[in-house]
Amino acid sequence: MPPKQQEFSQSVKLKYVKLGYQYLVNNILTFLLIPIMIALFLEALRSNPEEIISIWNSLHFTLVQIICSSFLIIYTATYFLMSRPRTVYLVDYALFKPPQCFRVSFAGFMEHARLALPTEPKSVHFQMKILERSGLGEETCLPPAIHYIPPVTTMELAKEEAELVIFSCMDSLLQKTRIKPKDIDILVVNCSLFSPTPSLSAMVINKYKLRSNIKSFNLSGMGCSAGLISVDLAKDLLQVHPNSNAVVISTEILTPNSYLGKERAMLLPNCLFRMGGAAILLSNKWSVSSRAKYRLVHVVRTHKGADDKAYKCVSQEEDPDGHVGINLSIDLMAIAGEALKSNITTIGPLVLPASEQLLFLLALVGKKVFNSKLKPYIPDFKQAFEHFCIHAGGRAVIDELQKNLDLSAEHVEASRMTLYRFGNTSSSSLWYELSYIEAKGRMKKGDRIWQIAFGSGFKCNSAVWKCNRTIKGPPEEAWADCIHKYPVHIPEVVKL
Repeated sequence: MPPKQQEFSQSVKLKYVKLGYQYLVNNILTFLLIPIMIALFLEALRSNPEEIISIWNSLHFTLVQIICSSFLIIYTATYFLMSRPRTVYLVDYALFKPPQCFRVSFAGFMEHARLALPTEPKSVHFQMKILERSGLGEETCLPPAIHYIPPVTTMELAKEEAELVIFSCMDSLLQKTRIKPKDIDILVVNCSLFSPTPSLSAMVINKYKLRSNIKSFNLSGMGCSAGLISVDLAKDLLQVHPNSNAVVISTEILTPNSYLGKERAMLLPNCLFRMGGAAILLSNKWSVSSRAKYRLVHVVRTHKGADDKAYKCVSQEEDPDGHVGINLSIDLMAIAGEALKSNITTIGPLVLPASEQLLFLLALVGKKVFNSKLKPYIPDFKQAFEHFCIHAGGRAVIDELQKNLDLSAEHVEASRMTLYRFGNTSSSSLWYELSYIEAKGRMKKGDRIWQIAFGSGFKCNSAVWKCNRTIKGPPEEAWADCIHKYPVHIPEVVKL
C-alpha cells in the first residue's frame, strides 16, 4: 500500500476507535442497565400470574402506613420542585448598528494619527503596524467626537454617544420582544470606562419611565468580560424573584477614552476598540419558554486578581505627559492563558462527556504519579459544544484560543468576522458573534453555545447556553445588509 493511502487508512481506523470509545464511555450506564433489565424481564416471564398475585397479597399496608408514605412522597416532590433553580431564558436581544457616517477607514485612521501626533512618527508607524495585523476591516466605526482633529473628549459628547447606543438597542429590543417598559423588573447596565452621575442605568429608567420599584444596577471598571458578569448577576436575581423580566445592557463608550499620548502600550486600544452595544432580555417566566431563543445552563467566573501581574496587566493610568489611557501589559496573552486554564478546569466537569473527563483524569494521574513532564491533556470541547463565541478582543486572542482548544476555522469564524466587521466592541462582542451564527442559519434546536470573555482584573468568564428552538427568519439588523458577503478572507498583513 502506498504511504499516503496507509496513513489515511490508519487515521480512519483511529477515528473509528475514538468514536467507539466515546460512545462506550458516554453510554456506560445504559450498557450496564440493559442486561439487568433483560434478566428481570425474563424472570417475570418465567413466573406464573398466581405467584405474582400472591407476592402482592403478602404485602400488608395499614392505613397509617399509606398516609405516611403518601405524605413523604408529596413532601419530597414539593421540596424538589421548590428548591431546584429557576430556568432562565434568553427571550431575544438587540444590537447597535452604527450609522455609515461613523465609519473609519484605514486611510482615515492613519491620517488622523499623523495629524494628532505630528512630532511622533515612531508612534504613528507603530499604530500602522498594529492596524495592518489587527484583523479589523474597513467598515468599523468610531463615535463622532473621535473624528475631530484632535478628538473632542467632553462629557456632553460622551453622554450623546451613550444615549445613541443604549437607546437604539433598547428601542429595538422592546420592538422585537413586544415587552412594555413597565414589565421590566430588573435592569443591569455595564460600561467599563464611562461612569457618569446620574448613572447610565438611571438614564435608561428616566428615558423609558420604568417602575419605581425596579431593581437596577450599574457596573463599571469590569472590562470586556462585564457582559457575562451582568448576565450572572441577572441570573442570581431571577432565582429569588419569580415571574420576572431582566434587561441587560452591555456597551463601551469610547468618546472620553481616546488616548492622545505617545506610549505604545497605551496606543494599542486606539487601534482595536470600536463602537458597539447590546441589549438582552432574560426571563424566568414559564410563558416565554416556547418563544425564547436560548436557555442559560451555566455561568463560570474566574478572577486572577490575587496575582499582582494579572491585576496590573490591563489598567487605566496616566502617561508621563498626563494623558490618560489603557495600558496593556506585554504579559497579557500569558495571563489570559492561565485564566483560561483555571476557567476550563471548572467548566469542564459541568459540560464535558464522560469519555473526555475520563481521559483528562487519567492524564492528570499519569502526570502526578509517573511523569511530571507529561503534557496535560486538553479536553476536546467540540464534544460539548456546537458553537463557540470567543471575545473578539483581537486577532491574537482568537488565534491563541483556536490553537489551545484545537478548534476548526468554522468554530472561530463568528469571532473573526465580528472583529473584521465591527472591531473590538468590548463586552457586547459576544452578542454580535451569536447573531452572526444565527444569520448564517446554523443555530438549531438543542445546540450548545460557549461564550468566553476576558477582562481587566484579570478575569476569564464563561457562559453556556442551549438553543431552545431552531432560529429562522431575517437576520439581526446589524448583519442584515452584509451577511451574504461573509466569511471573507482576512490576510495576515494588510499593507497600508
